Amino acid sequence: MKSSHNNYFSRFDKKNKGLPSSSSSKELKKNTAKKPKPIIRAPEEHSAGSLIPLNKFLSHAGIASRREAADLIRAGKVKVNGELITEPGFKVNPKDEVRYLGKKVIPSKHFVYILLNKPKDCITTTRDPEGRKTVMDIIRNATAERVFPVGRLDRNTSGVLLLTNDGELAQMLTHPSHQIKKVYQVTLNKSLAPADFERLKKGIMLEDGEAAVDDIAYINVNDRSQLGVEIHSGRNRIIRRMFEHLGYEVKYLDRVVFAGLTKKNLPRGKWRFLTPQEVRNLKYIRKGKS
Repeated sequence: MKSSHNNYFSRFDKKNKGLPSSSSSKELKKNTAKKPKPIIRAPEEHSAGSLIPLNKFLSHAGIASRREAADLIRAGKVKVNGELITEPGFKVNPKDEVRYLGKKVIPSKHFVYILLNKPKDCITTTRDPEGRKTVMDIIRNATAERVFPVGRLDRNTSGVLLLTNDGELAQMLTHPSHQIKKVYQVTLNKSLAPADFERLKKGIMLEDGEAAVDDIAYINVNDRSQLGVEIHSGRNRIIRRMFEHLGYEVKYLDRVVFAGLTKKNLPRGKWRFLTPQEVRNLKYIRKGKS
């Protein structure tokens, strides 16, 4: 069984964002008080090269991915030069004072890349209001830089997870247009019928649209409840939902490959820094070639 498992996953590795003029002086004063103070910039600060979107700024500071940073801004958790900003595309420059939840945000000049073999019963988020264990608890002593998870693995899914403060890379790896490949080991509550095997390859219709695997194979022909699934979709719980749609329960789900990164020699619950070569490989990923 071990041999067939290794042969199966090696096959995947090879493929692998004016007030009305009639207003009275009283109304003018009242309405003016409601407006935020304009952020005045020197002429040179308007150059295209010095201004970047606020959500990108937060991402570069390791607060969250660019998409998640946009949600934080819309939720009213970010201020620029003392003014509340709720538009993710608002342009800021290095001289602006940006604060997230009252704390000053400073973009990092040192990028960190951490690979974690995530265990079950662990939340993929930077903080949890309910006080549950998060992936940040595991890597707490890894770096002084503020890093965040690239994408998500649900609480009961284990496996390969990348954490970084490199916002540009995180954006690329999670954007649908790059079709980043992921490979999962799946264990079902019962054997997968040949007809359902074919349906998954051809595509099935879920509540949020059609979904299909890129490749699927039995890990062991003598146990058809264990499968290897390759997919590029980043939709929420997509693999679990596909099997549930066909009447199966996913008992075990483990991500073994993400963008060419594997958990080889990395025990469950442990982490390591990426090698320089692995970082270069990630930055040169092209659509469909992960």
